[in-house]
Amino acid sequence: MKTYQYVVAGVAVLILLATRATDSVAQRRPNTRFAPYSAVSLGVGSSHYYGELAGYRQPLRATFIMPRWNVALGYTRQFTPHFAARASFTWARISGDDYTFSKVNPTLFAAQYARNLHFRNDLKEFAVTGIYNFIEDGRNSNARAKFTPYLFGGLALLAHAPEARTPTETNNNNGEYEARKWVKLQPLRTEGQGQPGYDKPYSLVTLAVPVGFGARYRLNDNFDLGAEIGFRLTFTDYLDDVGGNYASPEAVQGLGAIMADRRFERDAARVNTDRYTVAQELFAADPSPFQSEIRGANTVLKDGYLLTNFSVRYIIPGRIKCPPIK
Repeated sequence: MKTYQYVVAGVAVLILLATRATDSVAQRRPNTRFAPYSAVSLGVGSSHYYGELAGYRQPLRATFIMPRWNVALGYTRQFTPHFAARASFTWARISGDDYTFSKVNPTLFAAQYARNLHFRNDLKEFAVTGIYNFIEDGRNSNARAKFTPYLFGGLALLAHAPEARTPTETNNNNGEYEARKWVKLQPLRTEGQGQPGYDKPYSLVTLAVPVGFGARYRLNDNFDLGAEIGFRLTFTDYLDDVGGNYASPEAVQGLGAIMADRRFERDAARVNTDRYTVAQELFAADPSPFQSEIRGANTVLKDGYLLTNFSVRYIIPGRIKCPPIK
């Protein structure tokens, strides 16, 4: 019994000494708990489309054939030395053109050359992403890592509205002719959407999954420089207004019929360049691309886009918490 009492007493003494030692050390050194901080960012970069008009099977060509631009605003909260969350708004333009993609080798890309479709689309993306920094920050924003690469992933809400150019001269309802102009494609129901036996019109709001990587460099106590690249796989096949088959002539009327099937136009639809001779040669060799019922590729992957972004990040000053004085 005495032995047990001695052990309990000894443990109690050790705990007391350890507690006093810890309190003494805490009084001599600053608080090392991580202090979360926030930052806002502004960035610009390029945008790259993947879909029926720039296929996933030709990734390099699809990436570099028709790059466009993006502008992004972001708010980031650094919760731990490694983990952060970001809310961002990005305005990006994407574009695709069968003629531009296929003109280098019309025989290899005969189906696209024959189809002769194009589009542009201004995307408005609101995304929430999680970020993992490979190099941890110090205890506050002033002690953040000098340089760290990172990964990110999340979910985005996307608003879009594809457009295309009308032919050189388009007959309007009054029997007059109008000059070329950009028109919105979704209201034209170019694949018969909404008609009996066809799909309902596609939504102009969809979801996307952003994933990617980047790096940030600490410029000084208040500013970081950043660079990142991220891919977005969307839940729609109609960023380009192309996803199914050609509709029957009864299912599309007026301007919709003109914009739905541009295979037999003499000029390239977007750039207004004569393509008649090459199209004739392709038709003579194999008329099937000009007679196919398939308008879209019907691939497993939905449309997607890649964004690069170079940003300046401002660290929002936080309140400095001093350790309590004892």
